[in-house]
Amino acid sequence: MFVSMCPTIGWQPVQGVPCLLPVDSWDRIQHSRDPCEGKVWKTASYQSRNTKRIRAQTMMASMLLKSIRSSPVSPSWAVQFAARSLSATTHLQAQAQTKSKKTLARPGVKNIVLVEGVRTPFLMSGTTYADLMPHDLARAALQGLLHKTGLPKDAVDYIIYGTVIQEVKTSNVAREAALGAGFSDKIPAHTVTMACISSNQAMTSAVGLIAAGQCDAVVAGGVEFMSDVPIRHSRKMRKTMLSLNKAKTLGQRLSLIGSIRLAHFSPELPAVAEFSTAETMGHSADRLAAAFGVSRVEQDEFALRSHSFAKKAQEAGLLQDVISFKVPGRDIVSKDNGIRPSSKEQMAKLKPAFIKPHGTVTAANSSFLTDGASAVLIMSEEKALAMGYKPKAYLRDFVYVSQDPKDQLLLGPTYATPKVLERAGLTMNDIDVFEFHEAFAGQIMANLKAMDSDWFAQTYMGRKAKVGTPPMEKFNNWGGSLSLGHPFGATGCRLVTTVAHRLQKEGGQYGLVAACAAGGQGHAMVIEAYPK
Repeated sequence: MFVSMCPTIGWQPVQGVPCLLPVDSWDRIQHSRDPCEGKVWKTASYQSRNTKRIRAQTMMASMLLKSIRSSPVSPSWAVQFAARSLSATTHLQAQAQTKSKKTLARPGVKNIVLVEGVRTPFLMSGTTYADLMPHDLARAALQGLLHKTGLPKDAVDYIIYGTVIQEVKTSNVAREAALGAGFSDKIPAHTVTMACISSNQAMTSAVGLIAAGQCDAVVAGGVEFMSDVPIRHSRKMRKTMLSLNKAKTLGQRLSLIGSIRLAHFSPELPAVAEFSTAETMGHSADRLAAAFGVSRVEQDEFALRSHSFAKKAQEAGLLQDVISFKVPGRDIVSKDNGIRPSSKEQMAKLKPAFIKPHGTVTAANSSFLTDGASAVLIMSEEKALAMGYKPKAYLRDFVYVSQDPKDQLLLGPTYATPKVLERAGLTMNDIDVFEFHEAFAGQIMANLKAMDSDWFAQTYMGRKAKVGTPPMEKFNNWGGSLSLGHPFGATGCRLVTTVAHRLQKEGGQYGLVAACAAGGQGHAMVIEAYPK
């Protein structure tokens, strides 16, 4: 069990890939005896000359434009030519400035790209989607992806969907949604489940199919529908009903009916609880927050931050992945409905939801039950370019982790982050955008404290030192699961698409997705911006 908290990945050269190095690294490489580093020094030296050339071109274009404009006769074509020259050199200069880090491309390894990502609005369960079925939401996401990309319905090689609480009528929801969306019936489809990282598993399964050469284009996604979850009869009632179905005589049927007691009618409700520990996730989050000394105030402040950021992003039109959806018999839905900025005073009035009366996890600092679906188009870079698409990002290294489901249930990001950074040859300082799944504010804060603890890294993870915490100015800047909502099977695609959009918007190069999941599991992935 937890107790109260106690108080250079080397650069790896890649042959054939230009390496854009900081100035203070050039002398070290110039005098290196390593032949591979010597080759890269030539690239860096070339870049230095190339930068000087760009500066000279920029100056010449500026002088040309100025002289033409001051001339008594200024033909329009001349002004346009000079302006175009200035624009082109400025673009080259911007490329030289933004590409300050090495690319993660590897020789002989396919580049796999995110072409597009969409999602239905995430709605609180029991609201506008209440009369639908899971495949309806998944179908809407798939149709939205088709509409946004113009993708021919027979151009996909495979479809994979993630979900957690399955509707028994559509156990392979990927197949049912694909057929409903109009995809060719020749396209195989299957459904995966891995709790809150189900759509992450769908995406990485797609990456594996493409990397193995089995496919060139895969649609991955996820769906969750909490408005109508399967509720079962008690086990005794189920046994009686199955026996009735097999009974051959009237006497056997009457005997079985006579054995039914009032207790038989007690239903079995699904619970967000661990089968191995019988503990609900909220209860575990409360214990985790206590173990890491996360206060109620800290949790409420983080939850308020999430809702405030989500509201600003929504109003600024930054949530580009959200598609409008005409709900049958209802209005068109075009935005998430769980974003509700409040005040710390109002949040402080709520009572603990799980550990009473002294717990710190409340309805206000927890993610809410959500209906929603997401979909992404993943391709090999070669296929995407051949079809005329401009990818949004490269999908790079990823890892899955698992640990003790009782006392470390929600610490997946802490375990996954250092592993994926090591695989990619990066450090926390290299990451420009962080998107972590927010199951509970206490879970996020506990992970941040664990990641910033040498003691935890050494005692529980077998590491020499902590990985460090993400700078908050880079962390979940457009809101998160606490505010946008958390359809268990669909959140992973939202995280990846948000990273791609934020990298484009903010001019970063690397993003990191991390999430916890039931069973004490977790996931992390590095995403690289596609060159503009």
